[in-house]
Order: sequence, then structure tokens, then C-alpha cells
Amino acid sequence: MTISGVLRTFALLTVPLALTAEHAELSQIQTVYLLPMGNALDQYLANRLTQLGPYRVVTDPKLADAVFTDRLGKVFETRFEELFPTPAEPAPPAPAEEEKSAEKTEAVTTKGPADQGERIVPPSSFGRGKGTVFLVERKSRRVVWSAFENPKTTAPEVLDGTAERLVKQLKRDLAAK
Repeated sequence: MTISGVLRTFALLTVPLALTAEHAELSQIQTVYLLPMGNALDQYLANRLTQLGPYRVVTDPKLADAVFTDRLGKVFETRFEELFPTPAEPAPPAPAEEEKSAEKTEAVTTKGPADQGERIVPPSSFGRGKGTVFLVERKSRRVVWSAFENPKTTAPEVLDGTAERLVKQLKRDLAAK
């Protein structure tokens, strides 16, 4: 068998495994929280998820296994960190007195320009998918599902239909495991 044949066989065998692992993550999710989305799509999604399943919608993010969002990037990461702070790492043991004085001296000699404060990143529409919805698993912080469904207009019946199709696609993907 040629190298390309081996690679093709490998790809054919590993893609189903990757999809199965992804669907396994989907099946572990029981509760979801929805971040605000453009055109209030989160409200329509919450309605359809409540009607059709497959997950329970919670209003307290601390009770959620995963989060629905219509954007990824710095703004999402900041909001996600506010909702689910990364656990602080334990502090290293305190250095001996001799090491403390050496650190102070070094800090004075290696100190850079005066701190000008943390740079605030303005919201950007660049990270918005304009029709793409993501499901981010809370603990792993991985996108475990996404779908593209761009509403033609912002009319309520169109947004409701979009939400219904998204939830039905999620259910199909979940059942495909």
C-alpha cells in the first residue's frame, strides 16, 4: 500500500472517532446558558430549546454545563472569564530572607517604564459570525458544536424559524453519535 493509501485509510478511520468524541461531549451536557446574541436570537433559542430540548436552559450561568454564543474572540473570552473564573494557581512557597532582598534589588534595576494600565480591547464585530452559533463546554472551554443559520431578516417569525432549525440540527447531531 502506498503512503497516500495509508494516509487515506488513517483519515477514514480517525474521522469517525473524532466525530464520536465530539458527540460524546455533546451528550454529557445537560444544562445550557445563553449569552446575549444579535437580534435577540438568544431569546428565540431559549424558547425553542425549552420546547424541543435536548438541553435545559438555566438563567444562572453557574448551573450551566455549556454556553451558547454567537461570537468568539476577546470579547467572548473576557465575558466567559467573568462568568467562570479560572481557578487561581496556588502561591509558591515564600522565599528565604536572603532571596527576598536579592529579588527587591533586581526588581529595582530591571523595572521597565511606568505602568500605563491595562489596555481595554473595544468590542469588535469582526469576531461575530453573523449567523454562526457556538456551544462552548464550560469546563474544557472548547467549542463542542456550531452551526450556521443566517436569518434573512430580523422579523420575529424569521428569527423563531432560525432558532427552531438550529435546535433541530443540534438534536440531529446529538443523535448521530
